[in-house]
Amino acid sequence: MRHCNTGLTILLLTVSLTAAAQDDYSMIEKRIRTLSPSVDTIAISETPIDGILQVQINGDIVYTSADGKYLFQGRIIDLDTREDLTEVAKAGLRKELMDRIDPAEQITFAPENPVYDLTVFTDIDCGYCRKLHSQIDEYNKQGIAIHYMSFPRAGIGSRSYEKAVSVWCADDQQSALTDAKLGAEPDPAQCKNPVAEQYQLGIDLGVTGTPALLTSSGQLIPGYVPPDQLRLRLDRLSAAATQAAN
Repeated sequence: MRHCNTGLTILLLTVSLTAAAQDDYSMIEKRIRTLSPSVDTIAISETPIDGILQVQINGDIVYTSADGKYLFQGRIIDLDTREDLTEVAKAGLRKELMDRIDPAEQITFAPENPVYDLTVFTDIDCGYCRKLHSQIDEYNKQGIAIHYMSFPRAGIGSRSYEKAVSVWCADDQQSALTDAKLGAEPDPAQCKNPVAEQYQLGIDLGVTGTPALLTSSGQLIPGYVPPDQLRLRLDRLSAAATQAAN
């Protein structure tokens, strides 16, 4: 009987602690919503640091003290493994959003059997975006497929936005995009297009400049990276992910 009573006591204690934690999370969520009433999603979870909680606010990651008194931004890095735990969390959020992307709404340049697939947010008038595209064949030779999505940095309604729409509505999207990145004015065209939605998705994913490269696992590589260096970087990321899984 003692054994049964001890087990029951432990069970009741576990339930009590779980309920208390949920109450604390509810309190923290309420406090955050007083700061940002229009937030759609708030998800609270533990971190490896005692007294520090991770808070997902829409597509961003912040932290709060367990008592809900302090809210702060920054990165948590495990100095033993050198792993950026904040980036890992953000990559997971990005992957969730990227998994909803319809491949038919991307302009793709890919080798026959790609080793890596990259989603690239691009601006037609961005200098480094043009440099990246001028080497598209070299990226493909490195086994890297490039799936373009539009991110006109000047915003919806800008000239870059209008160019992106015209490229999307062209009969040959690949040729129209290549010509536009060489400086040619695309033939004006209008049709149902995903440019505005892609721009907003880029913002939700944390894109602040172009080109912005995202791996299939949601890792963000900001800026232009030469083809050979990009392949090496993707190989390292893949090896690290395999090691972590094992």
